[in-house]
Amino acid sequence: DLGTKQLREMLFTQTEVTGLFCFENRKEIFEGVHRSFKFLVLTYEKGGVTKEFPAAFMRHEVAELDRFPQEGAINISVDLVRRLSPDSLSVMEFKIDLDVVIAEKMFTFPLLGEEISGKWNLRLTAEFHMTNDSYLFKTDSGKGRLPLYEGKMIWQFDHKYLDPRYWVEEKAGRKALFGREKDNGVHLAYEGFRLGFRDITASTNERTMISTVIPLAVFAGNTLVVSTSPTDGSQLLVVASLLNSFVIDYVIRQKITSHCNMFYVYQLPVPRLTQKDAAFLPIVERAARLICTAPEFDDLAKEARIKSHKDGATDPAERAKLRAELDGFIAHLYGLTEDEFAHILKTFPLVPEPVKIAARNAYHDVERRLIK
Repeated sequence: DLGTKQLREMLFTQTEVTGLFCFENRKEIFEGVHRSFKFLVLTYEKGGVTKEFPAAFMRHEVAELDRFPQEGAINISVDLVRRLSPDSLSVMEFKIDLDVVIAEKMFTFPLLGEEISGKWNLRLTAEFHMTNDSYLFKTDSGKGRLPLYEGKMIWQFDHKYLDPRYWVEEKAGRKALFGREKDNGVHLAYEGFRLGFRDITASTNERTMISTVIPLAVFAGNTLVVSTSPTDGSQLLVVASLLNSFVIDYVIRQKITSHCNMFYVYQLPVPRLTQKDAAFLPIVERAARLICTAPEFDDLAKEARIKSHKDGATDPAERAKLRAELDGFIAHLYGLTEDEFAHILKTFPLVPEPVKIAARNAYHDVERRLIK
């Protein structure tokens, strides 16, 4: 992550990297270590500069090292690494050359952490630390107390995946947020709708990026990274939809191991859609029907042009259809071909096949509408 950027900078500028071989512990190469853990064999020669290097990721047989890099390797240029991860120089785990082609296409869009004048920009924070701020947490609800949201409480487009286990006195919470500064009654981020995503995750899970919009008047623990801007509800719905898409999930899975911190999210390619864009309203309306399923989201529902939470989708089949349509829209938004989108879907082995088929069918439906 960001903390090891200097190590990668040193390797690229002061050594010649001769190989990057990553293997998963799927076949228990190391006994007693979880099968989803990944290990890396790095070789380099002191002195010189690295312009490109051979790499292989998610391998399962250590014996492949005998044939690496002559077989099973792809070449990754340092220039590409700098363009895809300018803040941290993270190396994306490309499996085949098509992954590089897709990355080149997607990263023509601005990075989410890039400040763009005249456009909405995302800002993220970790609110309360689950250990350091635990003195604030109460184990039962009560007057003046607000729920503390944790990462495990949400799922994609779902703010009620699990019930809260802690509550925080609002006055005490505000005081902690202000620190030494005086609480002058200004509107704080927790009083509005916010984007939230899980910090603890894995690139080998069924889905890696887990995001939704969380309700008004809730606090958040550091396992749920939350937004402070934008505050416009429709824009939050767009960001949640993009983050939950197979397309963006595919990108983030190539960057992380077990934590999805805000620095990785800032380095995702995300178009700043507005109402002037044809894809904006179709995405907003579908996301609103998925997220606005409880009375606390009525204001957000109205902003997204659906009447109330009663128009939200609670039937599993209907929700699946809406999600597939979103994936179809977003794949076209990034200019992906059918083969490229099909490849992305294949990188999610734990996702049920009917879900992936529905996404591909939705891609075709969108294509037919565009042709008309």
